[in-house]
Order: sequence, then C-alpha cells, then structure tokens
Amino acid sequence: MAVNEFSRKGLHRATRVLSGYVQRGVLPGLVAAFARGDSTQIEVHGRQDLDRGESMRADSIFRISSMSKPITAVAALMLVEDCVLGLDDPVDDFLPELADRRVLKRPGGPLDETVPAERPITLRDLLTFRAGFGGTWDPDWPVTAAAIERGVAPQPPRLTPKPAPATDLYLRRLGELPLVHQPGEAWLYHTGIAVAGALIARASGQGLGDFLRERIFEPLGMDDTGFHVPADKLDRFTTLYTADRETKALTVADPAEDGKWTADPLFPDGGGDLVSTIDDYLVFARMLLGGGRYSGTRLLSRPLVELMTSDQLTPENKARGGLQPGMWDAHGWGMGLRVTTRKTGFASVGQYGWNGGLGSMWFNDPEENLVGILLTPRMWDSPAPPRVAQDFETCVYAALQN
Repeated sequence: MAVNEFSRKGLHRATRVLSGYVQRGVLPGLVAAFARGDSTQIEVHGRQDLDRGESMRADSIFRISSMSKPITAVAALMLVEDCVLGLDDPVDDFLPELADRRVLKRPGGPLDETVPAERPITLRDLLTFRAGFGGTWDPDWPVTAAAIERGVAPQPPRLTPKPAPATDLYLRRLGELPLVHQPGEAWLYHTGIAVAGALIARASGQGLGDFLRERIFEPLGMDDTGFHVPADKLDRFTTLYTADRETKALTVADPAEDGKWTADPLFPDGGGDLVSTIDDYLVFARMLLGGGRYSGTRLLSRPLVELMTSDQLTPENKARGGLQPGMWDAHGWGMGLRVTTRKTGFASVGQYGWNGGLGSMWFNDPEENLVGILLTPRMWDSPAPPRVAQDFETCVYAALQN
C-alpha cells in the first residue's frame, strides 16, 4: 500500500491558496503538481480562456518558455554520452560562424573596439551561460542595439515584432557581433542554450524538434511537448495573458487559436519555445530526480545528471552577471538550471530547477525526493518569481507528512 507523503491539512491549504489567485483575478487559471514517492497531488483551477470560458484541464497545454532550457541541456548531454560532442571541445567544427571571436574591450564600448578571444567557445560554455553572449546587457550599450536590430537579442519567445531568423541566419548574425566577455568569464542569460540547440541540430544531422522527439519525448511518453501545438490539440491550448502594470487587468498576449504557437518557428529556440503539460513535465522532472532514469528508460547516466544539477559557476562569473540583485546569494547555476547552494528557506541545498517567464516554475529537491511544478497562462512581471510562485513552493514543502 502506497504511503501518503502529504498531509491532509497541507493539501487543503495548497488548494485554498492556489485557487485564491484565480478567484481574485490574479491568474486566469493554473495547473500545479507536487510529487514525492508514490504520492502525487494535481491542482487544476480556473480557465484556459477567459472570453470563451473554457475550464482549465489537467491536460491543458502551456507555453513553458525557459523551462525548455533543462530539456535542451539534457539533449546536448546525450550527445556527449554518444561521443558526438565533448563538453570542452570547441564548437567551431559544427558552428563555424562562432569561430575566431572578437571580444569588446569593455562591455558597453563601441563595436569596433575589440581584442581577440583568448580561447574558443565550448559546449560547457553554452550550457553554463558563459559563452560571452547573452542577456543582462545594458539597454544603452551599442551591442544591445545591434543584437536587437539583427533579431538575436534574448527576448520573450515569439512575442516581439521582430522574431529570430532561421537557424543559419541567426548564427551568422550572432557571429557578426563581438562577445561582451571572454569565454568562461561571465554568466549571461539565455543565448548560450539557444545556440546549444543549433549545435544539437548540426551535430545530430536532424532538426532540434526531431531530435528532442526521438531521444527524449517519445521514450518518456511526453506526447504533448514540442515546438508547436497541432490543430487537433488546440482545444487544450491555453490563451496567454499579460497584466497591465498599473491596473493589473489581464489582456491577451497570444491567443490559443491563430497564435504564435500554431506552427514551428523559423528558429526553434531550445531555451524558450517549447509547450508542454503538467504530466509531461512531471515525467521529465522524475527522470532527472531518478538520476537519468524513469520507469525503466534511461536517458542519461547518473554522473552527468549530477554534473548538470551542480553549481558550475565561479565567484567571478557570478560577480559579472545575474538577472537581479542577490540572485547568487544562495544559488548557483548548473547546465540550463539554477541550483540552491545555501539553505535560506524551505529548499534543501541541492534543490534545482528554473522558472519560465511566460508563467511557469519547476523545482526538484533530491534530498526530499520532491518535485514541484506550476503552470499558468499569465506572463510573469519581472525576472524575480511572483508571489504565487513563492506561495506554491511554500505549500509544497509545508504539505510534507514528515
């Protein structure tokens, strides 16, 4: 007989707290899951679309944005285990557009004031966001304007007027820009994992979506995860909302039908473009919690999962980059995900996971054998987790039976 890992009181509290966000109009709806051992709690509240009044479902499909990053990291590490890629090999052979890099003399300086890169970019650099390019650029820097003009700046997935170009053109345009920092020197958000997706495609000889489907999604039974939502599944796809900063009124950012996810993008960004469901992502999370194995299917070896989910940054890397002040006070960065390095709240040291700016969050806590996933169809207002994400994490830990 399965042991109930969560208390009745804790489950009732989670239902009350999460449903409250929907009742107060903060969120259109949500689907959440937390799991430990044989116990899994699924919460479903609100609506997929406010105008049509469609109820949220346990199998509703969400834009998971940056929760795509760990999936792409796993795919890249699978090619390492296949001996197709090496973590510390230069990416030049597969990505010649990024060979012979120039680096800005100072991050905010003119684009023509550069020095040679001290070494080539490696796969490890891409996965740990230390390749020398990426987000957290100052908006007034010349390199920022140049990246935006070329369509290669980090941006909300598919929601800007100038989407990323097709993969080959994306790489060529990115390669035209100097690096902001020397490879390995600083943590800069997002672009490394987007480039890793292109590297996976070229190294494997197939599209990134095909590789993910054949090597990860089909083996794990993640049937609703991919780069677009097919027509026969649009009835389960959530409308994406954003909130007015002053009035907090919800407005449509991307409709479910005739929106940006009804077809594959020109550039499939492995750092932010995937859609998924609570059940699909729960399987992926459990695979990582199981050291690369789930229900008899092994995707990665335990040592590589341990590497992926451990802090890879130096103090110097953290001093030069971050999404908001204090980001590294109790955390580090592994490969495509954040890692807890100091216990300051409920999370154990070693907890890992990441959030999606289009309204999602996920964490695994190996010490507690615990998974938490929250999916909503409302964009977050800032890089810092919103109150609902904080309350969700609190409810998950507070519901533990022992």
